[in-house]
Amino acid sequence: MFFEFRFWKHLFHQNELIESLKNPTVTVRNFEKRVWLVGILGILLYVLQDMWGRNNEGLTSLFVLGYEDTYSIARITSLISTIIFSIIYMVFHFFVIAYLLHKMTGIQLSKASVIQLFVVSLLLMEKAVIFAVFAMLGYSTAFSFFSFGPLAATLLNNEFLIYFFNQLSIITAVVIALQFRFLRAFTTMSTSKLMILLIVLHLVLAALTAGISVLPLDEWIERGLAVL
Repeated sequence: MFFEFRFWKHLFHQNELIESLKNPTVTVRNFEKRVWLVGILGILLYVLQDMWGRNNEGLTSLFVLGYEDTYSIARITSLISTIIFSIIYMVFHFFVIAYLLHKMTGIQLSKASVIQLFVVSLLLMEKAVIFAVFAMLGYSTAFSFFSFGPLAATLLNNEFLIYFFNQLSIITAVVIALQFRFLRAFTTMSTSKLMILLIVLHLVLAALTAGISVLPLDEWIERGLAVL
């Protein structure tokens, strides 16, 4: 027996998807195609952001100073780095988080990957909307207007906390709600423990991302190149 996986339908109506996945005789079709499609669109989104100039504004000074060859090499390097980062980002949220959910809740890895496809898609949609708004305005910031980051930046002086709250957004709440509804159908864990687990998981991810964001990576790279 086959079950046709439809992304938009099952994103907003999970009951049919959950019941089908519970049936051991059902084979889900077209899921792998959706995974590849989301992956390709995600890479394209990051490439468009890089071509527009987001997060590589500092390279413009090379062109202004007349280092055209250096500027071209830097832009190509930036583009390649962006593609690699986009792949790592999607693989982490799709495979690594699915594996963690599998280990922590007992859900089958194949089923955990289904909900994580929705999660990755929502995260990419958030980034796409933010990019579209920034492109229309003609400038960008490091903070998401869907998150508590802008508010934290006005009230706090701690860079780590600002980036931490920047990771907590409306989409984070939607993701937790989707994961909770889906996972409780496949685990014996109590609803309260499951909710606490998901909240703690996202707080840990926010803290790790904030920690990486405040690291002086550019300075370390420059020092490394100077040594070479």
